[in-house]
Amino acid sequence: MGASQTRAEHKYQDLVEKTGFSVEQIKNLHKRFQELSGNDETISRENLNNIPALANNPIRKQIVDAFFDKRNQRANEVGSLEEIGFEQFLMVMSHFRPPTLKTTDEEKEALRKEKLRFLFNMHDTDSDGTITLDEYRKVVEELLSKSGTIGQEAARAIADAAMLEVASTNVPHMAPDDFYEGITFEHFEQILKGLEMESRMHIRFLDVDTITMRCGKSTT
Repeated sequence: MGASQTRAEHKYQDLVEKTGFSVEQIKNLHKRFQELSGNDETISRENLNNIPALANNPIRKQIVDAFFDKRNQRANEVGSLEEIGFEQFLMVMSHFRPPTLKTTDEEKEALRKEKLRFLFNMHDTDSDGTITLDEYRKVVEELLSKSGTIGQEAARAIADAAMLEVASTNVPHMAPDDFYEGITFEHFEQILKGLEMESRMHIRFLDVDTITMRCGKSTT
């Protein structure tokens, strides 16, 4: 019993160092993982797709895919996983971890960059390091057309105009016939410069309060 408990403590400590979560937060998230997986050792896209709170989310596919994207595991790999275990689930969830009072300015900047990279990866669906017009258009179309207030053609036109605005900002001296290859991560950082990201990324559909990482509905 003692040896088993010691191994568990070592495992938790390893996860603390990898993710920045506390032991209590990891235990809370493990409970939610077990609920999602049905007490299995892994979860699949089907497990997440069956979450009622995600049913009408216009970017449900991008959200679910983010959990199975190898780029979000901090392993410098590309590609997709069919299933993920608890540690991999934690690695994705760590992107939503807010800074604490003890977080240094340098750590806050690194945390912000991690969050931006996570959001960038959600839009860069082919993992080529650039958000193309087609990728950008698809997300904007889904967000606007599924809101029920605008048609698909109008959504497409808005997406095209938005990308042209981004192109003129990032490459101000483009000629009329120049082709804008898309938004790089550096461009993405510039677009969102000044937007406070460190504590604003929340993930409500998992029924987890991303400030405390406790299971149960958030009151905020």
